[in-house]
Amino acid sequence: MYDLTVIIPTFKEESNIGAIIESVDAVFLHNRINGEILIVDDNSPDRTIERVRELQKSKPHLSLVVRTADPGLSQSVVEGFRRGQSDTLLVMDADLSHPPALIPVMLGEIREGNDIVIGSRYMQGGGIKKWPLKRRAISLGATFLGRLLFPEIHDPVSGFFALKKSVVASAPLKPKGYKILLEVLGKGSWQKAKEIPFEFVDRAAGSSKLGMRTIVEYAEQVTDNARFSWNHHESVVWQEWVKLFKFGAVGLSGIIVNEGVLIYLRGYAYVILPVASIIAIELSILSNFALNDSWTFRTGQQHALPHWWQRLFSFQVVSIGGAAINFVILNALALYAGVDYRIANILGILVAFAWNFWVNRRVTWKRL
Repeated sequence: MYDLTVIIPTFKEESNIGAIIESVDAVFLHNRINGEILIVDDNSPDRTIERVRELQKSKPHLSLVVRTADPGLSQSVVEGFRRGQSDTLLVMDADLSHPPALIPVMLGEIREGNDIVIGSRYMQGGGIKKWPLKRRAISLGATFLGRLLFPEIHDPVSGFFALKKSVVASAPLKPKGYKILLEVLGKGSWQKAKEIPFEFVDRAAGSSKLGMRTIVEYAEQVTDNARFSWNHHESVVWQEWVKLFKFGAVGLSGIIVNEGVLIYLRGYAYVILPVASIIAIELSILSNFALNDSWTFRTGQQHALPHWWQRLFSFQVVSIGGAAINFVILNALALYAGVDYRIANILGILVAFAWNFWVNRRVTWKRL
């Protein structure tokens, strides 16, 4: 039994395979890790398989699985999940874009109690080197879609991650394309995830497999994860749907508070309309904050959030931004695009709602 299995999916990686195996092996030796290197190959037509078998003669902890059906990176990783001979699994690319030096750091975070540890390109301290603009734009778009499902994770489509084997032991994974981490996050059994920054370096040799088919498969994967959550309420994605519903319900209650206060101040207290309107808006914002803080985003770990007054200030600023968005869309569509003002107002409200939820989820109630 090993302490760690490093899973490396390969296809036509003849030029890189020797270097990545030697690099991982050196990290094992230097850090005294009893580790397994598991190469899962999609029946490469070059000398990738031959090179691995040559290295196996001097490395008893180097394993090889050759797949001859249903090719794909994600499928290979899932095969690695099944074949790995340890309770901790780590996935990395063969092209040297993921730094082996972080292997002991990720293993340490798993031992500290995290279920999943993600190498993140998009958090502070992370980055990407030598990527063309087109590929960078595609990656950012994919990350944005992934963060709609997992807003607390900066890089839910990273190919560099470690996890406890129990996370995927009974998960109904449907591997497809290149974004296997998204599948693990959506269908795996986990509670605690940790990200560590790293700088992604584009492959030095070989060619990228990114294409239009990859993009289509990713969109299908996001949809499948969302659909899966509706029948599996224990999933992290479903918990996000619940927060969205609660946030909407609180927003509706805010409309009632706003209208009720305005009617009282104007009709019974005879307060002038501008002042009454400002008071009604502010009380509805305070009401919304209190309900969202105690109900929508309550985690039982309020100490892990910014201080209450920081949350309140942030919520105020975001709410003002949402009102400005609603105002701009309403007037732009009604005055310049000829859209009926009632429809324009509804569109403005919907966009403002999306803004309010997204920013508050990522900023106001973001765990520290």
